Amino acid sequence: MNDAVKSPTPPQYELVRVTKTCDGPAERITILKGVNLTIHSGESIAIVGASGSGKSTLLHLLGALDTPTDGSLLFEGESLPDFSEEKKARFRNRRLGFVFQFHHLLPEFSTEENVAMQAMIAGMPRRKALPLARAALERVGLADRRTHRVVTLSGGERQRAAIARAVLLEPSVLLADEPTGNLDEKTGRTVLDLLLELNRALGMTLVVVTHNRDMAKTLGRCLELRSGELYEEIRVHASCPGAV
Repeated sequence: MNDAVKSPTPPQYELVRVTKTCDGPAERITILKGVNLTIHSGESIAIVGASGSGKSTLLHLLGALDTPTDGSLLFEGESLPDFSEEKKARFRNRRLGFVFQFHHLLPEFSTEENVAMQAMIAGMPRRKALPLARAALERVGLADRRTHRVVTLSGGERQRAAIARAVLLEPSVLLADEPTGNLDEKTGRTVLDLLLELNRALGMTLVVVTHNRDMAKTLGRCLELRSGELYEEIRVHASCPGAV
């Protein structure tokens, strides 16, 4: 008896002619223009481009924080825009980790409480969430700062705490929007190295939006958005579009 032919595993993300428009003061503005993009599980990808090129909009689409105006956006073979609001919320909480330019930590809580919130929002009891948070903080080198209030942490420590929160539930995808934008060069390098280490150690897909082309060179693939159009990816080990 012949073995059944297995269907190929779909890409993690598949975008086909994705367009995003919005109403401007005088006319409709096109932010993304027919974007085609395939992302496979475990990749590390940089999306570079000038301010206003559509980078953050594209990241928000990948994170189910926004929906395309036109085109197809699939996550593991399912149409992401067609998810119910409840399913989108569950998708963002369980399958995705977000790291933004600003850490969005709550100053009235300790570092470990801030990190544990990701699990408690998912319905995990506090008694189970806090040990997970401690383990995540140890992973990012902040075990000795777990009981400290956010205001006592340095900028780099706050961003590392935000990363610990993002990876607490070991999501499939880590989305980072200018994660080093508010940090000095040395601290930013430390944060980027941490993101890449998590990408390798946990096998999660890493997508980083940045205007920093030197940072982009360290990721596995580089894409460039120019006025809403996504240009052919180039292996950054050779060169990143526009890099010197």
